[in-house]
Amino acid sequence: MTIRQILARPVPSAVTLTLAAALAAATLAPAAHAGAAATARQRPWHQLCAAPTETTAGCDVLEVDTPAGAAPRLGTQAAAPAGYGPADLRSAYHLPADGGTGQTIAVIDAYDDPKAESDLAVYRKQYGLPACTTDNGCFRKVAQNGQASPLPSPASANQGAEDSLDLDLVSAVAPNAKIVFVEAASAKISDIGAAVNQAVRLGARFVSNSYIFKESADDSTYDKNYYDHPGVAMVAGSGDWDYSWGVGYPSSSPYATSVGGTSLVRADNARGWNESVWNTKAGEGTGSGCSGYEPKPAWQKDTGCTRRMATDVSASADPGHGAAVYDSYQKSGWNTYGGTSAATPIIAGVYADAGTPSTGSNPASFPYAHPGALNDVTTGNNGTCSPAYFCTAGKGYDGPTGLGTPAGTDAFRG
Repeated sequence: MTIRQILARPVPSAVTLTLAAALAAATLAPAAHAGAAATARQRPWHQLCAAPTETTAGCDVLEVDTPAGAAPRLGTQAAAPAGYGPADLRSAYHLPADGGTGQTIAVIDAYDDPKAESDLAVYRKQYGLPACTTDNGCFRKVAQNGQASPLPSPASANQGAEDSLDLDLVSAVAPNAKIVFVEAASAKISDIGAAVNQAVRLGARFVSNSYIFKESADDSTYDKNYYDHPGVAMVAGSGDWDYSWGVGYPSSSPYATSVGGTSLVRADNARGWNESVWNTKAGEGTGSGCSGYEPKPAWQKDTGCTRRMATDVSASADPGHGAAVYDSYQKSGWNTYGGTSAATPIIAGVYADAGTPSTGSNPASFPYAHPGALNDVTTGNNGTCSPAYFCTAGKGYDGPTGLGTPAGTDAFRG
C-alpha cells in the first residue's frame, strides 16, 4: 500500500526548506506504532496478493518498494542488504546460531519456483549460513505427490517472493535444519492440503504454512483431512488485513499454531528490542479474532471467545521494519519484506530449534504451558473490537500477539 510521496519543488527561504524537510520525513514514514516511532529510512510498501477466499489461498506478504540502504550484487558481500538478517532475528528472539540441527522443516507453497534453490543459496552465502542444497542432502523440492518431477506449473505473479521469504527466514532461524519445499499444484485447499500431508510423509516435524484461506464451515473437515498430525508443529499465519477482515484458516485450526505479527524495532533497553502490534493503517496489519467455526482447544483459557481464538504467539511482520530476502524469479534480487508470511517461518524455525515434538502431542499447546518464556507484547492494536483483547495488546494473552514472541526456545518445547 503506497504512501504519499513528497514532490520536489523550489524553496524560497531557509525557513521554507526546514518546514519542507520536516513534512517530507513525516510523509515518507508509515503510520507510527504504539511504542515504536516510524523512521525516515522507511519507504512505501504494497501487498503482493489479494485477500483469499474460502477455497483459494492468498499469500501474506508485503514488499517494500524502494528499500533504504545498499544491497549487494549477486555473489558479493560488500554491503548488507536492507532489512533484518539472521543475526538480528537471533538477537531479538534469543535464539542459537546453530539451531535446527537434526530437524526437517517443510515449507508449503503453491506452484513451481524454478529459482528457489539458487536464490536460497545466495541468501545463505550472504549471511554465512551453511550451504543447503540438493547435492548435500539439505534441500529437497518436490510436488505434492512427493516426486521431484514433474513439478507444478511455474509460480503465478509474486509467488516467487513468497517462496523466497519462507525459505530464507526458516534458514535464518534454524540454519542447521534440512528443508523440504513442497509445491502444490494450485492454491486450492485440496492441493495445498495434499502438499501438507506429503510433507509429513517425507519426515517433516515442522510445517510452515504462510498462505491463508477465509474461514468456512468446512474447516473441521479440512482439519481432519490435512492438518491433524500429532507430533508435528503445524504453523500458520493469521493474515495481513487486520482485525476487520476476520479470522483466516488454517490459522484458526486447533491443530495449528496461529501466528500474529509485531513491529520489531531496536531499543535502548536490556533486551535491545521493543515490539508492538503490527498495524500500519486500516485494513493492513496482523489478523486476530474469535473463530466462527472451530472449537476451542482445552489449553486455550481466554474467556471472551467460546471457540478457537487467533492467535497463539507472534513474531516480526511489519514491512517498515522488515526482513531482507533474495528473490530473482519474480523480483530483481534483494528486497525487504513483511507480513505474517515472515512471522510464520520464524516461528516454525523456533519450534525446530526447540527440538522434536513428543509423539502424539499437539505443539500448538506448548506455549500455553510456558507463558513466562515469551516476550509479552503489551502495546498497540489492529482495529476496534469488543472484548478489547480480541484486537488490543495487553498484559498476558491477547488476540493480535497471542502470548507473545519467542524469548528463547523454552516455550516451544513439549
